[in-house]
Formats: sequence, C-alpha cells, structure tokens
Amino acid sequence: MSEVLTDMRSEYGKTLIEIGKENQNIVVLGADTTDSLKTASFGKEFPDRFFNVGIAEANLVSVAAGLAYAGKVAFASTYAIFLPGRCVDQIRNAIAYPSRDDKNGLNVKLVVSHGGISVGADGGSHQQIEDIAIMRAIPNLTVLIPADTIAVSKLTWIMSQRYGPHYMRMARTATPLVHQESQDFEIGKGIVLRDGTDCTIAACGITVKMALDAADSLKKEKISCRVFDGFSIKPIDENLLEKAARETGAIVTCEEHNVMGGFGSAVSEVVSERYPVPIKRVGVQDKFGESARDNEIPLLLEKYGISSINITKAVKEARSRK
Repeated sequence: MSEVLTDMRSEYGKTLIEIGKENQNIVVLGADTTDSLKTASFGKEFPDRFFNVGIAEANLVSVAAGLAYAGKVAFASTYAIFLPGRCVDQIRNAIAYPSRDDKNGLNVKLVVSHGGISVGADGGSHQQIEDIAIMRAIPNLTVLIPADTIAVSKLTWIMSQRYGPHYMRMARTATPLVHQESQDFEIGKGIVLRDGTDCTIAACGITVKMALDAADSLKKEKISCRVFDGFSIKPIDENLLEKAARETGAIVTCEEHNVMGGFGSAVSEVVSERYPVPIKRVGVQDKFGESARDNEIPLLLEKYGISSINITKAVKEARSRK
C-alpha cells in the first residue's frame, strides 16, 4: 500500500481561514509569495485582513510588528531563505526584543516554506539550512519544525492562541503522514512515536519519517529504537531527552539543516548537561546545498547523508560507543 503524501502549505492556508473565521484579530501578510504559500485564499476570504507587501521581506516583518503592536495576531509568511535570511535585524529588534504589558516580544507568527535542501532546483543559494541555528539563538522566539500536515494544522492553531513571537518552518515537498488526527501537540513537549531500549532517534521535520523507517530496519537486526518527534526545537523537551538518555544510553539526531547549531546541537546541549551519553548528529555536514530536479530530491538528500540508511549507520556507531 503506497503512503499518502500531503502538502504542508495547502494545510497552512486552509487552517488560517478556519482560524480567521473564529478570530477577527488574525491578519495575514505575504511578500509576493502568497500563491506559493497558499495564503492568497485567506486574502480572498478576508481582504481587509490581508497584506501583500511585495518583494520586501524586511518590510514584511516590520509591518507585521506594527500590526501586532496595534493588537493584531499577525501571521507573516514567505520562503525560509528570505525569512529569516534577509531580515534577522527586523526579527530581533522589531519582534523579539520589544516587550509591553509584562509580555516578552510581539505577537507575530513567522511561518515559512521551502526550508532545507529539499527545495530542489533553486540550488544552494536558496536552500535554507541555517534557520534553526539563527532563530533559536534569539531570545523570546519559539521555534517549531512540523513533520506533517497534521502537525502544521495543530501548531498553527496553537500559535494563534499563544502569545509571543513564533517561527515555524514547513517543507516545500509533499510529505507522508506520521501522526494521527487524535495526536495532541504541546509546545515544549516532544512526541514519542515508538518506544525502544537500545538507542533513541530524535528527529524533526521531514526526517521523522526517515527515523521511523530506520527503526523498522534496525528492528529486523534486533536493535530496538525509540523514536520521537522533536517538533518543538525551542523550548525543547529537556525531560524527555534526559529520560531517553538514561533509558536507551545513546542518541541519534536527524534534521534537514546544518548540524552546526541546529536541532542536533540543541539536543547535545541538553544531554551533555543532564545525562551525557554518546550522540551522533545526522544532517548537512557544514556545507551548502546544490540544485536538483524534483525527481532527484531523494538522491540529493541521500548525497547529503539525510536518509534512513544513514540514520541506521549512525545508530550502530552511537551504540558502539556506549
């Protein structure tokens, strides 16, 4: 039976309309990518609450900040290479830094697409592999990387009801479902998708499905892997990580991002302080991406070591260092 693939951007656009019907304070902004991000449909439904600022990402962030300061819940979206890529100054100083009424930061939700190297043909200049490192280092920002459309929908709802600056990165490519509709999401809490005793595989984004595939493969070799979805990069689930370290004795992280400063680094920071165990990080090994046609994206990911096969190798290496 073939797996069902779903589109994160379409789910995001649909969810924004649902939220907009319930909350008149929701406003949506784009930077000439509203068709691609599927937010144009919100503009058709609520034209007075939709703003396309053109190809001006710094302005996108600044306008969102102004609307939030006026009491709106602002969702600003474009491609990850441009946000945060072209507007870190505005994100830091116009959204994360300002505080009012004893609240930290402004109520802006930065939701982007085309993260990682699975962007494909746009090539290394447009493949955002530094955003987790950038955004988690900015105080007051919450950082989220959903694994599928169920996570996108539920996290978008949560962001709309939770005060403060948030960053959520979606994939360009269609993704398989790894969660059930009944799954609850809580920011700051990871989700254990499979229990195991020999090693923990901590993943985020599109690599969660790879982690599950690796666990299936390793099970045939009598290696029991715990798999969890670390969608909440910041705040990260420190208690779940410590529990995994104590109970499985080794951890492999996987992400579609540079291993420098990314999800694997966040996990390593926690584990090194709470309960040190061998850790192996799977991800882009501190290099830029490269162009690939859509049908070549799986090969590109494999070339950069982001695959279930490489996760399997990493688990064996981490376990050998116990």
